[in-house]
Amino acid sequence: MTNRSPGSASLRLVAVAGVAEQASAHPLFTGQVVAIGRDPQQCQIVLDSPRYGMVSRRHAELRPVTVTTTGYPLWEVWDLGSANGTYVNGERVQGSRVLQVGDRLVLGQAGPEFSFEGETSSVPLGAAFPDPISVSPLPLNPTIPDPQLLPIGNPGQPARLAPLDGVTLSQLLPILSTGGDLRRKGFLVPGILTVIFVVLMFVTVGSPGAFNLVLACYLAGAAYFFVYQLCGKSKPWWVLFGAGLMTMIVIITPLFYLFELVFRRILPGDVFGLPDNAGFLRELVANFFGAGMLEELLKALPVFLMCWVGSWFRSPRRERVGVWEPLDGILIGAASAVGFTLLETLAQYVPNVVDKLGEAAGTQLLIPRILGSIAGHMAYSGYFGYFIGLSMMKPSRRWAILGVGYLTASILHALWNSATALNVLLLPVVGVLSYAFLTAAILKARALSPNRAQNFATRIL
Repeated sequence: MTNRSPGSASLRLVAVAGVAEQASAHPLFTGQVVAIGRDPQQCQIVLDSPRYGMVSRRHAELRPVTVTTTGYPLWEVWDLGSANGTYVNGERVQGSRVLQVGDRLVLGQAGPEFSFEGETSSVPLGAAFPDPISVSPLPLNPTIPDPQLLPIGNPGQPARLAPLDGVTLSQLLPILSTGGDLRRKGFLVPGILTVIFVVLMFVTVGSPGAFNLVLACYLAGAAYFFVYQLCGKSKPWWVLFGAGLMTMIVIITPLFYLFELVFRRILPGDVFGLPDNAGFLRELVANFFGAGMLEELLKALPVFLMCWVGSWFRSPRRERVGVWEPLDGILIGAASAVGFTLLETLAQYVPNVVDKLGEAAGTQLLIPRILGSIAGHMAYSGYFGYFIGLSMMKPSRRWAILGVGYLTASILHALWNSATALNVLLLPVVGVLSYAFLTAAILKARALSPNRAQNFATRIL
C-alpha cells in the first residue's frame, strides 16, 4: 500500500509588474525542497532569463517544515541571498518565513508574483519531483485586468481590488525603502568614491603632479573594481590595498636590484641595452626574462605571502584573508599589479614624457596606461594568480601548475613589450588576447570555487 501525504500545496504564477499571467500551478511535493530561479540545472521552477532578469539564478527555496495537527504540511520560503530580494505580501524576507494559504510571493521588485495555494489532493510521500518546470513568456494576447485596478489581499482572505493611483511615502521617497540595498548591491560606495575623487580633482587643478596622482588612483580603482565585480568574491579591502602597497615598496627597496641582477644581468634580459634595430625575436627574448619573468614574479610576491599568512588563521577568516582558491589569487594578483602600474606610470613614464613634451602630454599618457592595465599588468598578474590559487587546491601538482602559469603570464607580458618591433597593429591583438586569458581564468575560477553559491557575480552574469 502506497504511503500518501494528507495534502500538499502549489505555487501559481499570477502577475508580473501588475499584469496578469496565464500559467498553471506548480505542485509542491511533501518532502521535497523546491528551488526557484533562472538556472535550469539547479532549480525546479525555472524562469525565463531574458524576461525575468530581476530574478537571480537561484533566487529562493520552498522547504516543507513539519506537519500540523490537521495533517497538512507547513512550508517556508528561504531567500538565497538574491540580488533583488524576496517579498511576501509586500514585506522583504530576511532569512526565511512560513507561508500561509493566500500569501503573495514576489521575486524582486516588480518581479514575478506567485500565489501560495493549498490543495486537497493527495500526493505520495517522497515522490520524485518531475522535470524542471519552465515558466514561458506572456502569450500574445494575455488577459489583462482593468488597468486602474490591482489585486491585493491578506493571507487567507479573498483578493480585493484597489485603485492604482494611490501614492505611498516610499514611492515619493524611494530611499526609505531601497536605501538599505544600495551598499549591498555595489552602487553606493563607488558613487561616493567618485564624488570624493571629483572634488579632489577640482582642488588639485593647477598642480599637475597632484592632479595626475588623483586621476591615476581613480582610474586604477575603477579598472580594478571591474575585475573585482567579475570575480564575484568578497575580499577584505586591507588585504587588496596591502598587496598593491607591498609591490610598490619592493620596487623602491634594494630587493628590486636582486631581481635585476638575476633576470637582466645573469639571464639574457637586458631590455635597456638593446639596440634600436634589435629585431622582434631578440626583443622577445630580452623582454621574456627582463620584463615578463622579472615583473610577474615580483608582482606575485604578495600572493605567495598571503598563501603563507592565511595558514596562520582559522576558518572562516583563513579563507577570507588567505589564498585558498583561484579567485583569491586573481584578486590579490590584480591588486598587486595596480600598485606596480601606479608606481611605474607616475614615477617613470609620466615624468619622462613631461620633460620632453610638457604636462598635458604626461596626463595624456597616464590615462591609457592606467586604464590599459586591465589588459596589461592586471591581466598578467591576475592570470598567474589563478595558477597560484589552483596550486593551493591541488598541492600534489603544485610545481607543474605554478610553472605553466608563470611561463604563460611571462610570455603574454613579453609579447606586449615586443609587439611594436614587428608591427604596431599587434598591440591591440596582444591586449585583447591578454584580457581574454584573464576573463577565461576568472570564469573557470568561479566554476571551481567551493563557495560558488555565494558568488555575487553569478547574479548579474
